[in-house]
Amino acid sequence: MDKFQLSERDICTKFITPAIQQAGWQHHQFREEVKLTDGRVMVRGQLAARIKNPDAKGGPKRADFVLYARPSVPIAVVEAKQAKFSVGHGMQQALAYAEMIDAPFAISSNGDGFLIHDRTGITQPTERELKLGEFPALEDLWPLYQQWKGLSAPEAVKLIEQPLYTDGSGREPRYYQRVAINRAVEAIAKGQQRVLLVMATGTGKTYTAFQIIWRMWKAKAKKRILFLADRNILVDQTMQQDFAPFGEVMHKVTNREIKKNYEIYLALYQAVTGKEEWKQIYKQFPADFFDLVVVDECHRGSAADDSAWREVLEYFNSATHIGLTATPKETKEVSNITYFGDPIYVYSLKQGIEDGFLAPYKVIRIATDLDAIGYTPEKGKVDKHGQAVEQRQFNTKDFDRTLVLEKRTQLVASKVWEYLKATDPMAKTIVFCDDQDHAERMRQELVKLIPAAASNRRYVMRITGDDNEGKAQLSYFIDNDEPFPVIATTSKLLTTGVDAKTCKLIVLDQNINSMTEFKQIIGRGTRLREDYQKLYFTIMDFKGATRLFADPDFDGEPVVIYEPEPGDPVIPPDDINPPTTCEPESPPYGPSPIGGDDAPTGEDNGGGRIKYVLDDVNVRLAVERSQYLNADGKLITEDYRVLLKDDIKKMLRAEFGTMSDFLRRWGSAERKQAVLEELAEHGVPLIILQQAVANGSELDAFDLVAHVAFDQKPLTRRERADNVKKRNVFGKYGEQARAVLGALLEKFADHGVQDIEDAKVLELPPFDQFGSKTQIRRGIFGSVEKYTQAVHELEQALYDNSEQKEA
Repeated sequence: MDKFQLSERDICTKFITPAIQQAGWQHHQFREEVKLTDGRVMVRGQLAARIKNPDAKGGPKRADFVLYARPSVPIAVVEAKQAKFSVGHGMQQALAYAEMIDAPFAISSNGDGFLIHDRTGITQPTERELKLGEFPALEDLWPLYQQWKGLSAPEAVKLIEQPLYTDGSGREPRYYQRVAINRAVEAIAKGQQRVLLVMATGTGKTYTAFQIIWRMWKAKAKKRILFLADRNILVDQTMQQDFAPFGEVMHKVTNREIKKNYEIYLALYQAVTGKEEWKQIYKQFPADFFDLVVVDECHRGSAADDSAWREVLEYFNSATHIGLTATPKETKEVSNITYFGDPIYVYSLKQGIEDGFLAPYKVIRIATDLDAIGYTPEKGKVDKHGQAVEQRQFNTKDFDRTLVLEKRTQLVASKVWEYLKATDPMAKTIVFCDDQDHAERMRQELVKLIPAAASNRRYVMRITGDDNEGKAQLSYFIDNDEPFPVIATTSKLLTTGVDAKTCKLIVLDQNINSMTEFKQIIGRGTRLREDYQKLYFTIMDFKGATRLFADPDFDGEPVVIYEPEPGDPVIPPDDINPPTTCEPESPPYGPSPIGGDDAPTGEDNGGGRIKYVLDDVNVRLAVERSQYLNADGKLITEDYRVLLKDDIKKMLRAEFGTMSDFLRRWGSAERKQAVLEELAEHGVPLIILQQAVANGSELDAFDLVAHVAFDQKPLTRRERADNVKKRNVFGKYGEQARAVLGALLEKFADHGVQDIEDAKVLELPPFDQFGSKTQIRRGIFGSVEKYTQAVHELEQALYDNSEQKEA
């Protein structure tokens, strides 16, 4: 048969496999058609399906060959192509796979020979061609691997040679878990004492930790190991599932009782720490008792110096410390990186979604009018319990903490049920509330709305730290085969670690204070369960957390961002769709639940925060926004609206007076940006102005104010820029100066006046073709002053055709 007629698989079988075997590789040292990813899930409307075609964008990735230096250590990837292609045709694919699995060698072949790429940089040249009979032997590659990883000591080599745990079921680590395991083992083999792994929620951190511990323990490199978690259910799940192979050598620290005859210990932070000296039972162990301490969810309690896990690690400071987290950095000041150092491996939610291991997500943002502009009670306002309400503006951060607006709670509950009723009334749902009192009020409102809640008391349950009946339902809620509870209202109890694989809806009606907390909450929905039709999840956000904590580099972009108009369905229309016990929860403020016979008065009742309850304040939907991503993951349209024009008009007219006053102020401002900054200080930032008009994102600030405040017909930025071009305004300038001003016009058309006023714009394309910022201003225009004057003239020309007259 003509070689050029052979398929890729025939090339593997007839030429590449024999060449590998001829080089001395045994059958157990290489594998063919190794699956690396599952293929991304694509969402269209309420339908979702996994991309199964390996040749399609986002489809499953599969390496033709992976060669292993040791059972746990991949060393090379071979990518095969048909004979009609060149020998190096598969190199870029091989390199991508080699990088994914942390293998140093990428090899491409068409059956005639091999092109080998050395990622270690040790051998030169980096790429070289080999004949078909010159495939490298393991003895050639292994020393280079050791040199690349810095592993030369016999005890280090022995450690990395220790195999992974296998139980015969065929379960093995995914590619990223294997990389995380190997990097941790390699780091410890080289003597690194502090190791940090960052893996998104739902990616199997506990299983990864088990494999690391297993290899350390079996190789006798670490003989006594402590695994710390922050919730009792997490410790129990770990012992029963991932850590089960340790069997009788494993012990859970309970009842503050110390036993020293085990090898693998699991404990809650709270079980071994405490302010009182007698509670610090970990000090009953000798300081050198443990060789390895692993801290699961090491962000919990913050990474601050006085956090619970820091106390334990500092006591057992001779042990190796491994931190596992989905969020290494909590704040600008406090970070796990401060203690552990930079992570040795990061596997993000974004990557997990792209690989098809985690569920993609939609975002539905719903803001009320009072969330958008705040609420200021009239003078003498008293709440339903007779308390005089403080005279100040209350904002989103106050709602449900300091100020309870009962009609707001009713609106949130109605939108949650509207979504579930229209999609899947039995979809597991977690509603995150600000405290236990808020969670109970939300439960009550949902029960009033949902017919099924009348016939089954477990349809909606409050699962919080102070409610034993609710906590008893937690195991049923996370059981894939238990239909009830369907909805759980909570505040803190479900934020981390609880493995609710089939949760389809995450509702955020909580003031979230950190990126860490946000990621942990979102992590409740990231698990994929195709057998339960759980292919994506939805975040319904009522307090703006998805905007405040957006982290596209780690989390990727949602497949849909949608904000419904009043009267619109709460689910995104199909046509806008393109082809995620710890610290005790805060008790209700005051000495008794709000609304009870002993509801707190204006006093703080012995340390609790005052909470006002208003049942007569109307709340309505305000902000609507829709965004969607195309197949390449790019935002291709935005539509902002806010039904608060009357409110904004009043604020703008109070600021500017008449249209004539506004024109004078705008024209006299040396920097238009200064006017925008003053507006923002008075509660009308540019984003609010843009949201007040259907095509607000296309309008300049000038037109937004003129239209919203004074009912003038607006021109888009593009229309204003085109009007200037038609009039040959800059004929007096030289060719290069005209080109610069033309480029500034384009910047105005794209982004607005604030861009052309900032000289830093000259450092960006397309201005770089004219030289540096200094060369443009001094060389092309003659001086900084002359450049500034030209910009002022450009602004005058842009607004010169404004024939707005006072309405």
